[in-house]
Amino acid sequence: MEETPVLAAVESGVLTLTLNRPQRLNAMSQPLIAALREQIARAAGDSKIRAVLLTGTGRGFCAGADLASGGTGAIGADGKPDLGAVMDTAYNPLIRAIRDLPKPVIGAINGVAAGGGANLALSCDILLAARSARFDQAFVRISLIPDLGGTWFLPHTVGDARARALAMLGASVPAEEALRMGMVWQVIDDDKLMAEATTLAKKMAGGPTLSYAAIKKALNVAGTNTLDQQLDLERDSQRALGKSADFKEGVAAFLAKRAADFKGQ
Repeated sequence: MEETPVLAAVESGVLTLTLNRPQRLNAMSQPLIAALREQIARAAGDSKIRAVLLTGTGRGFCAGADLASGGTGAIGADGKPDLGAVMDTAYNPLIRAIRDLPKPVIGAINGVAAGGGANLALSCDILLAARSARFDQAFVRISLIPDLGGTWFLPHTVGDARARALAMLGASVPAEEALRMGMVWQVIDDDKLMAEATTLAKKMAGGPTLSYAAIKKALNVAGTNTLDQQLDLERDSQRALGKSADFKEGVAAFLAKRAADFKGQ
């Protein structure tokens, strides 16, 4: 039987999820995807969890789908692999759940993130990368396209010209170059990555959770909304947030020149 594919631990409001198939560079098996989806749903339903930290064990973050263990999915009626089926039932629901989660998701990319693993990383809200990390859009090497949102995340993070080159050339991007391109927020020495990522996650877990949720919602639709639609969304969000206890606390803390004590309410 496969070892626990995702390790989960909660501390100081942070749910830390660690991909745990180091012998396969944390490649995504069906049990791993199912476990991740279960934990993201747990985070959505537990008010005590106010931030999620996603990382991997061993020398890699995630090598993409585990082609050797059926990660490509079902066989269609024509006797050929039906990759669309596994996208519909496993991978796409996971990415939607991460992006829709009304709490921040911080990625600590501890090594190679290849194929679907690269785009799983890009689905996080804030990315910290180890200096040894790299991001590989390897799909074209097996005659596929970037999935897990890759064709959306890439142009939105690095621009159209770079996105096309990365996807079509199957390029490998070292962490420092990913930082220059705008893929990641920070590059951190390998031995300090988890300490700094955990500190950031705990800080955000103590932050204004409702504000984070509204920011995610607004940014998720900003690329397709008109300016008028986005202005209306901002108005509605401010109206709701202005009635929250955290807004009252934030203003009081600002006026008193003290640190705010947000409760996520």
